Amino acid sequence: MQLSAAPQIMLLDEPTRGLDYAAKAALARMIATLTDEGRAVVVATHDVEFVATVADRVVVMAEGEIVSDGATQDVLGGSPAFAPQVAKIMGEPWLRVADVELALVGEDR
Repeated sequence: MQLSAAPQIMLLDEPTRGLDYAAKAALARMIATLTDEGRAVVVATHDVEFVATVADRVVVMAEGEIVSDGATQDVLGGSPAFAPQVAKIMGEPWLRVADVELALVGEDR
């Protein structure tokens, strides 16, 4: 990814719409690169699985009002309505498949 103006803040509106898993993973890597460079990335989306992958903070809004604001683990992990599928199946503290994989690898050691 190359940004000619090198913005310090990026605003992305539903960036995963229509993307397959590989494209979502590539977008997540791009966002990680931007944040590693010290840039802020704000993502407006309904894709909670993607949010669980890329966000360190989540703000949930309904009808123009903030209903939840905090660390990704707290907001998504503690909400039956907004939790990603992994959290709905496994419960807290699991948000992503990668979290479960890491825990299983740790058990094998």
